[in-house]
Amino acid sequence: MASLIARLDSAEPDFSAKLSSLLAFEASEDEAIDRAAAQILASVKMHGDAAVLEATQRFDRLDADSVAALELSQAEMQAALDALAPERRAALQAAAQRVRAYHERQKAECGSAGFSYTEADGTVLGQKVTPLDRVGIYVPGGKAAYPSSVLMNAIPAKVAGVQEIIMVVPTPDGVKNPLVLAAAAIAGVDRVFTIGGAQAVGALAYGTATIPQVDKIVGPGNAYVAAAKRRVFGTVGIDMIAGPSEILVLCDGTTDPDWVAMDLFSQAEHDELAQSILLCPDAAYIEAVQASIARLLPGMPRHEVIRTSLANRGALIKVRDMAEACAIANSIAAEHLEISAEQPQQWADQIRHAGALFLGRYSSEALGDYCAGPNHVLPTSRTARFSSPLGVYDFQKRSSVIYVSEQGAQTLGKVAAELAYGEGLQAHARSAELRLK
Repeated sequence: MASLIARLDSAEPDFSAKLSSLLAFEASEDEAIDRAAAQILASVKMHGDAAVLEATQRFDRLDADSVAALELSQAEMQAALDALAPERRAALQAAAQRVRAYHERQKAECGSAGFSYTEADGTVLGQKVTPLDRVGIYVPGGKAAYPSSVLMNAIPAKVAGVQEIIMVVPTPDGVKNPLVLAAAAIAGVDRVFTIGGAQAVGALAYGTATIPQVDKIVGPGNAYVAAAKRRVFGTVGIDMIAGPSEILVLCDGTTDPDWVAMDLFSQAEHDELAQSILLCPDAAYIEAVQASIARLLPGMPRHEVIRTSLANRGALIKVRDMAEACAIANSIAAEHLEISAEQPQQWADQIRHAGALFLGRYSSEALGDYCAGPNHVLPTSRTARFSSPLGVYDFQKRSSVIYVSEQGAQTLGKVAAELAYGEGLQAHARSAELRLK
């Protein structure tokens, strides 16, 4: 049992060093992957459709004669939606409705119309908020398919007012996931191309004869996708470079230990690099969770992935009290933070850094992944210290608005000219002075 997951104690003198070692993760920047992604991007930038087609044929083994043949029609997406079992379709539509409702509220709270105010001399200052014109969303394919990723990336873009959403999704050997296509139909995706990898990122970033250039690329992918997104940033915007999934559970010892064990599994099953950590002041409860892990793990279909994840990056950590658990949580700045306690809000008030907070024992992280409403695209690898979940604001940009009245120019012109002369920029100064009476 002891080998399944590490046990740490915050009272140990070397705890900080052990925790730092546990959290250590360098985003994959494998030189071979980066070189391969760079070569694919350069080829797509130079050769456009031909390079996209060649890479798609090579990596996804698709027998297509043009990139246009890789675009899916709206009719095919609608057909996928219509063909779903009634309960599956109802669940997908319910999730989409909740995600849309949350992001509509977010748009209103963001002040989507901008603002302005008028000064006494008639000068008007403000901010104009406008949506991006065109966005590309990358949806993983191959080993796994994620319809929830379609909803979480496309719906806030639509709510923000993005005019056109281009979705790319790899379909190795031509296998299309009907739930992904149905989600695209529900979310209002405008165009879908069955391409993936660095070539898809390059096509979205640079544009080809068939695939239009976008303004921003969002959505998760493998190491090649991450390397490509990192390289095209600046040509287009990107959401983030996502690392492995993480869950941190703060528990006071009052939740069923089987629930907590399964919550830890829910992230560990993503991949071997995912991280699952429990912080708890009750040593007996930690023993109970460890026993639950040992008992429940063999019955999980992805038990080998979970076992590797827990053994390499998981931990059950004994803390002095819940206040210390909150302090450690702020240091970890986890992607998903569950506060499974009798009075979760009092501990939530002490949290400054987390991608998403799940309060109370019934708020399992899995609900946030699929249907709670808030976005499941969250900062990882401690970037929650300075980053936010994907949202409507990621698909909008802000322009400053400055209208200077004749009277206002008399005051501002003198200030600007004085500062411009101080910087040695005479044309700036004269530009302001020419408007002085």
